[in-house]
Amino acid sequence: MANRKELDATSSPLAAYGVLLRRLRDQRGWTQEDVASRSAYSSQHISAVETTRKPPSLPFSVQMDEIFGTKGSVDSLEREWHKTRPGPLLEGFPEYVANEGKAVEIRLYEIGIVPGLLQTPAYARCLADSNVRRGAITPGRADRRVRFLAERQAALVRDRPPMMLIVLDESCIRRRVGGPEIMAEQLDRLLEVADQPNTVVQIAPYEMGERRALDLPLNLLTLPDMTVLAYAESQIRGHMERNTDSVLALLKTYHQVQAEALSQAATVAMIHEARKALP
Repeated sequence: MANRKELDATSSPLAAYGVLLRRLRDQRGWTQEDVASRSAYSSQHISAVETTRKPPSLPFSVQMDEIFGTKGSVDSLEREWHKTRPGPLLEGFPEYVANEGKAVEIRLYEIGIVPGLLQTPAYARCLADSNVRRGAITPGRADRRVRFLAERQAALVRDRPPMMLIVLDESCIRRRVGGPEIMAEQLDRLLEVADQPNTVVQIAPYEMGERRALDLPLNLLTLPDMTVLAYAESQIRGHMERNTDSVLALLKTYHQVQAEALSQAATVAMIHEARKALP
């Protein structure tokens, strides 16, 4: 018990979740090993959730409610889990963001739109408002989405920023979002990013054809301990992959796309060319 980490429930939603999980466990006189023996999760995983080193997931919360008998009660961990979610985000994305903020290297591959970390406020607002017009989200949720993106971008501004390797399908700069002025500002932003010493930007041109090995967006994070995590999304959920073989396969594919993509110099030239067609 000497190494028991003290938690402040008021410091963050994740801390509040950890405090509740620990309280439910302590009330029953159970150790983390006792909870693990009743669940599909290891004691190390439970410890990491309790101490905010790992964010809880919905399946974890549902199973903990079954174990503690708290489903539907004021102490429901599923209900507490919803408070940890930063707005209208896909399942799995909050966990990705928690790791993104401490990554030493970020690799991105995107199709169709500029990645969130590189979006200007106007570009991000345009995408959010489009979802509102389609009835996909409410105006309030659109506001939270834009604010959350700004927080993600701010988290990467630090004394030792992560190395960022970015491959954009050509569609990211050809697809006009928000009209000429917003798109011009966004292309200017990409040129600024490409000029930063910790960033490499490459375009995968249309002419790559079948040589483009990735058909879906992909995010790869390298953590301080050199662990590599992969994150990908479908239309309904996101998934964080930790399995070494799976991540290594995705990393290999990313390198293949990167090798086929334009050099940064050629990429900057292509962005300048697209920018000339805008005001």
